[in-house]
Amino acid sequence: MKQVFVFTICAGFSLFSAPLRAQKTSSGSTNHLYLDVHHLGTVTSRDVQAAHEKDLKVEKKYGVNFRKYWVDENAGDVYCLASAPTAEALRKTHAEAHGLLPDNIYEVVEGKKAALKGNNALYLDVHEVGTGVKPADVAAAHQKDLAVEKKYGVNLIDYWFDASTGRIMCLAQAPDSSALINTHKEAHGLLPLRVFKVQQGN
Repeated sequence: MKQVFVFTICAGFSLFSAPLRAQKTSSGSTNHLYLDVHHLGTVTSRDVQAAHEKDLKVEKKYGVNFRKYWVDENAGDVYCLASAPTAEALRKTHAEAHGLLPDNIYEVVEGKKAALKGNNALYLDVHEVGTGVKPADVAAAHQKDLAVEKKYGVNLIDYWFDASTGRIMCLAQAPDSSALINTHKEAHGLLPLRVFKVQQGN
């Protein structure tokens, strides 16, 4: 279920510290971490799995490594996490594999991952904090989330931050979207613009 909320930034609030680490591939080229978004309108998890399998057959040609993806069937959106030498290499992989090009590609810094626990649904939320926010600021806010999450039955799995656009995407398990929103609200007051219930693929 999608919910829209007004995102507010408290003056002087310092949003976590995770330096952007480029990875070396076996060929010596440098890979970066990207999260791309496809707005497909209508999509099923089975369709996305089939497209993902095509991506996996092509990825090595462009030095890409797909890590995970998430599907919001209600909205018809797909989110793919991958390392690649460039955003264009990621786009070319999708183009050759199945022709479904992403609407947005974000180069991101990743948080410290946590393990899945229990059977609660997965939610992906989106924050827009504006440019000028640093990775260390986001890390600090995430630590405050972790201090509160158990109160609402939430398990924050990971987050990704694109400093160039000020966009943060958080992945969490929660009993419902309100529990995730309330965790952010109590921890630091920075509410997401959108919350999506998603299914995860590998």
